[in-house]
Amino acid sequence: MAAEARFRQIHLDFHTSEHIPRVGEKFDPQNFASTLHKARVDSITCFARCHHGWMYYDSAAFPKRIHPHLHRVNLLKEQVEACHRLGIRAPIYTTVQWDHYTAVRHPEWRVVGPEGELVGTKPYEAGFYQEICINTPYRDFLKNHVQEMLETLPVDGFFFDIVRPQDCSCWYCRRGMIAEGLEPTNRQDRLHYNKKILDGFKLELSNLVRTHNPDATIFYNAGHIGPSVRESQTAYSHFELESLPSGGWGYMHFPLTVRYARNLGIDCVSHTGKFHTSWGDFHSFKRKAALEFECFRMLALNSKCEIGDQLHPSGEIDPYVYQLIGSVYKQVEQKEPWCRSAQAVSEIGLFTTEEFTDERVPEATAGAVQMLQEAAYQFEVLDTASDFSKYPLLILPDGITVDSEFALRLDDYVAKGGKLIATGRSGLDPAGTAFVANLGIELAEKPILAADGLPVGGRDVGGNFKYVDYILPTKSIGKGLPPTEHAMYIKAVEINAKPGAQVLAQVVASYFDRTWRHFCSHRQTPSSGRVTQPAVVKWRNTIYFAHPIFTIYNQNAPYWCKALMLDAVKLLLGEPILQHDGPSTVLATVNEQTNKQRLVVHLLHYIPERRSREIDIIEDVIPLHELSVSLNIDRPVKTITLVPELKTLPFRRENGRLNFVVPKLSGHQMVEVAF
Repeated sequence: MAAEARFRQIHLDFHTSEHIPRVGEKFDPQNFASTLHKARVDSITCFARCHHGWMYYDSAAFPKRIHPHLHRVNLLKEQVEACHRLGIRAPIYTTVQWDHYTAVRHPEWRVVGPEGELVGTKPYEAGFYQEICINTPYRDFLKNHVQEMLETLPVDGFFFDIVRPQDCSCWYCRRGMIAEGLEPTNRQDRLHYNKKILDGFKLELSNLVRTHNPDATIFYNAGHIGPSVRESQTAYSHFELESLPSGGWGYMHFPLTVRYARNLGIDCVSHTGKFHTSWGDFHSFKRKAALEFECFRMLALNSKCEIGDQLHPSGEIDPYVYQLIGSVYKQVEQKEPWCRSAQAVSEIGLFTTEEFTDERVPEATAGAVQMLQEAAYQFEVLDTASDFSKYPLLILPDGITVDSEFALRLDDYVAKGGKLIATGRSGLDPAGTAFVANLGIELAEKPILAADGLPVGGRDVGGNFKYVDYILPTKSIGKGLPPTEHAMYIKAVEINAKPGAQVLAQVVASYFDRTWRHFCSHRQTPSSGRVTQPAVVKWRNTIYFAHPIFTIYNQNAPYWCKALMLDAVKLLLGEPILQHDGPSTVLATVNEQTNKQRLVVHLLHYIPERRSREIDIIEDVIPLHELSVSLNIDRPVKTITLVPELKTLPFRRENGRLNFVVPKLSGHQMVEVAF
């Protein structure tokens, strides 16, 4: 089993133009390593070759690719050796599908789109984002490049960047598809073929690395980890989750992704950046509060920390950047003993719609993650290949189609006492023609169709609130809401309840859908008062919502959607693992260190604000006082302690729950529950 990844890592970009002189001239090995050491960094990824295509080591095999103005021809080797002297790991970075040097000299190796275009940056645009196909002779160059590094450099591991599926119609790919009996004009065949080629490339390259260095760490970066990684997972030693909240990923990408990745059996390391925005934002600084939240949230969600930086072309490391990073990593170092080998304690398995869409942050899953986090539920993100038997409750959000095999697994799960919530079009067969999940419902005949000829219900079509209906809360569900119509901004899937099913809430129709022929006011048409179908149906251990309630929440965050859903969760799940009396902006997780005989509760309170047009900002830490926390634990508890401060707390048992009060939550607080 691979050693546990280190907690305090740096990813040090060095994409450096050939138009910049005296590259690396001010690099000082001792100062470089000592600056990292003072900032409590224990691993740093350093560059062998960048997106410009230049190399930063003395390559005998590819001397023309050495940066033409590299002042210290063995810059990479000096970086690695200086780090090793202070016990700092230094994996090696090299680029794969973005390489400007190669792209301009070998256009025949580039990805070709279905219209015959070369994919990526155009000739007279700035940037090195020309996509290169690894199904060309470029693949041989990559293997020779890696072989040379293995033979001539001290290698702790490799970070292979930009390794992701492409829709390629180059000559090599067309020839390969035809040989395999695929149809190159069919997009799905092209994507299937390219995925197979990419998975084979990763496995082949990892085998090369491991043959020379069995202990080397290996990661292939696609900017995201999702269900598509399963087929090539053995090529990885660990996962690194690139997720810069201000860099285009947003604050929801990381919790969704890590809750999936951490269940695949290998260690997770997560990227944020020191940048105010994203990669390449030279001379910018993230606020300390934001960097704290992003790193401490990694710990709370069972990931190691990695902060992105970019070394100045001079090679001189910025002491002010590492004062900022050190102010956070010194805290991470203190927290590590309560994070090492920790595993999440979870009560809900949430399936991701990423398996069925092209979205990196699928709306339905993101809405569900947001809602469950706000309510302090403990949960994992799953796909249909996951083992879900251990979770008391499963949620299928909005678009989880169910084939016959998956339907049998769900039936067996429910028959053994498991609880299930499905929403929107979840539970339908892949063709969308019938519910195969046993939810006590069936599709209504002759549904309303959209312009594409498919049913409107459960899909975000039309825009401008064209198709809207209403839900009527009852005493059974939505108990805190006024007993009147509440707008549902995406129309319900048109269903009927089967005999014996319990209708918990009803759909109320508008007078008419909004079209050019008939419309009312600025947005949707108001309620007609006419009940048309069930909105929420309970059947044995299952509850079905006809609306895509999580997509609606991701788009508009109506409180009533959350209230209705959380009532359903409580109805099926019963007592949650954790409760607190703080605001919904508190992030609370529960982890277990079995070897230490303890739980560790993480409480975080940082509030991202949209202070600018493009990104969310965290600048201030707003403390909470006298936060009451309750845990559903029946094991004998010895002590409850604030850590790493080592301050014990009084606690009491009441109604089967363990209760204690955190005097002050200022950003992040861990609480040890020792058995």
